Amino acid sequence: MAHETRKVEPLTINHQGVFPAVTLSFNLAPGASLSQAVDAIAAAKASLGAPATLVGQFEGTAQAFQASLITMPLLVAAAILTIYIIMGMLYESFIHPVTILSALPAAGVGALLILIATGNDLTLIALIGIILLIGIVKKNAIMMIDFALAAEREGRMSPVDAIHQACPQRFRPIMMTTICALIAALPLALETGADSELRRPLGITIVGGLLASQWVTLYTTPIVYLYLDRLNEWATRVIGARFSRRAHGAA
Repeated sequence: MAHETRKVEPLTINHQGVFPAVTLSFNLAPGASLSQAVDAIAAAKASLGAPATLVGQFEGTAQAFQASLITMPLLVAAAILTIYIIMGMLYESFIHPVTILSALPAAGVGALLILIATGNDLTLIALIGIILLIGIVKKNAIMMIDFALAAEREGRMSPVDAIHQACPQRFRPIMMTTICALIAALPLALETGADSELRRPLGITIVGGLLASQWVTLYTTPIVYLYLDRLNEWATRVIGARFSRRAHGAA
């Protein structure tokens, strides 16, 4: 037996694949960031107690933001590995690139701390600033290590004397390049014009990373250089002794 029911129904039903789908849009409140909005939407969805069959995903800018969070560690790791390979080929050593890369943690910590202090999130633009820092900050160590290695080879100096001479000799160019980079990044960090909230994290990360690395690496780079040089000598001595014992046993 058939019966008739009158009610309001939608004229069209949108689908994503074979499943019905609904698109919900949102705008950011003044002073709110995209990461805060994404976290708030995820919390609201969890509080609804929706069934497992109800699946939601972000589109557009929010989706690009989530994808950037996944690829951030891979991008930083790829940049560090590329620098290590290039520095290893340049200095023909496995040890000296580690000395150069030892300046990066201070820059990364400084960039994160200044982002927290200014209330900014680690966005994709801020990540670009950290990647730029990798190229800017390592020049401090390169200037000192390059001078010390040349003094060891040409001046027949010990590692202690070579790095001790490199520090005052390279202090002025290190300070000049750092100050130039800071002056170039300050307009980005302090601007207040249109779309400034997009570019400001780039300048903030560069300023914070440079300030932290400048004060730390001037002291840590010579120490790391000397300790890694001793480690290299110890490893060479141990490996050479093992090969000599094997050769003696074979004879």
